[in-house]
Amino acid sequence: MKRSEINNQIRKALDIMAKCRFNLPDWASWTPEEWVKKGNECAEIRDCSMGWDITDFGWGDFPNIGLTLVTLRNGKANDPKYTKPYCEKIMIVGENQVTPYHFHWFKTEDIINRGGGTLCMKLYKADRETEQPTEDEITVSIDGVETKVKPGETIRIEPGQSITYVPYLYHKFWGEGGDCLVGEVSTTNDDAADNRFLEPKGRFPEIEEDEAPFRLLCNEYPKAE
Repeated sequence: MKRSEINNQIRKALDIMAKCRFNLPDWASWTPEEWVKKGNECAEIRDCSMGWDITDFGWGDFPNIGLTLVTLRNGKANDPKYTKPYCEKIMIVGENQVTPYHFHWFKTEDIINRGGGTLCMKLYKADRETEQPTEDEITVSIDGVETKVKPGETIRIEPGQSITYVPYLYHKFWGEGGDCLVGEVSTTNDDAADNRFLEPKGRFPEIEEDEAPFRLLCNEYPKAE
């Protein structure tokens, strides 16, 4: 991805969040110049990968395959310094912009449509040994209501609704009828070791530096002096 594209997506996300009256922590607005001055008091933000995350999942086609996220709080697996057993994110799921099929070995997550368009998704159970999608019937919790769905069926989550993804449940999602502001509340998130993509390409994009960064991504913070 070009840095200019990442910058534009962050600005777009800020506009959408402002319209939905969703406020971010102060550190989400810190510039790269401000980050250079931050010390060990910000270790939790750095170490737990909190902050902006713009990804094309390695496909090189962000308008069609991509996602904009901000990790607001998180723990860190196997690190006694960071004991939070939970994570919260806010995401912009673009209209017709797909997050490709993947599941998590460990993480359970609630995905909440906070506003905008309809959040659409398709689900498949993964075989525990082969990790391939199956045709097994699926039972999911939608707002606490046990709901049976067919594998590959399009599920629509309207603003205010939520759905729970459990481990080994393949999911892909996209927006319909407009961009969606989507929340995630989950157990601790570990992008380095808990994502199984059906077609693995890459979790973080390669960046072409065609202009200066507007905001740093969560994997770009300078080390504390």
